[in-house]
This record gives sequence, C-alpha cells and structure tokens, in this order.
Amino acid sequence: MTQDRKSSFDYDDLIACGLGEMFGPANAQLPAPPMLMMDRINLITNEGGHYGKGEIVAELDINPDLWFFKCHFIGDPVMPGCLGLDAMWQLVGFFLGWSGAPGKGRALGVGEVKFAGQVTPNIQKVVYRINLKRVIMRKLVMGIADGVLEADGKPIYEAKDLRVGLFDPATMV
Repeated sequence: MTQDRKSSFDYDDLIACGLGEMFGPANAQLPAPPMLMMDRINLITNEGGHYGKGEIVAELDINPDLWFFKCHFIGDPVMPGCLGLDAMWQLVGFFLGWSGAPGKGRALGVGEVKFAGQVTPNIQKVVYRINLKRVIMRKLVMGIADGVLEADGKPIYEAKDLRVGLFDPATMV
C-alpha cells in the first residue's frame, strides 16, 4: 500500500477515512458523523511527543446544535465524557492506519481516566492531544498512548494507556 504521509488532515480527509478510502480496503477507518468526534487533525507525526514515539493534535469545533447536547441532558446539556474518550481512541487507531499498519481498528481499553470539567454548549473548541507511548507493529498491531482533552485551552479529561489494536477482519469475533 502506498501511503501519503501527510502531517495534517481536514474534515474532507476525515470523511474519506470514514468511508474506507484513505488506508485501503479492510484497513483502519474513522467512524462517520455523528460519531466522528473531530473536525481536523492539525498535526500527526511518528516522532516527538512526550515519549518520542509520535503525537497527534486534533480539534472539534463546539456549537450548541451538536447532536449530543439535545439529549444529554435535557435542560443541562453536556458532551458525554465517553465521546471524548472515544475520540482519543479514534485518533490512536488513525495513527496506526496512517503508520501503514493493516487491519480494522478496535479500542482495547484504557488504564486510567480522569474528568476535571465538562464540555458544554458555551465551549468554542475542543483540542485532543495524544502522545504515543508504544507502537507495536508485528503480528500484533497496537498503539498505547496518553491523551488529554482541552476545552477552550483548559485540560479537562485525561486518559492514560489508551490501547487500540488493528485486526484482520477475517479473524475478528
């Protein structure tokens, strides 16, 4: 597979990834809207970051019309914390596909999650910062990363040891 090693991706690129057009058939893809939890990837690199293994910086523009504010919770709208966590898993899986690894992505777990705030309709922008700790590219393909979700520049979610694997669709249960 020939890989375009771009270091940033716009919304149209992310949609193409969700349609399976970026990394080839049966390989990593992002979910489609409304489960796609980012509008752009500003930086992706396999160098640098806190651990020297790579980093990703992505953004989600917040507006009061986002689907989750209409139902979580009526009269008290807040983005579900699990969606921010899922976005971080999405980004680790994207990193593995971008790195050229084959297979479909699946979240495998997280070591620790802390919530110190919330994303409400008055927030303007969410920034995800993912720091890869370990990237395994053997028969087992797995990324392990730490992630932070910032709401208007303030860190409010922290996830340690996010784990995502890529699997051959034929052997997935």
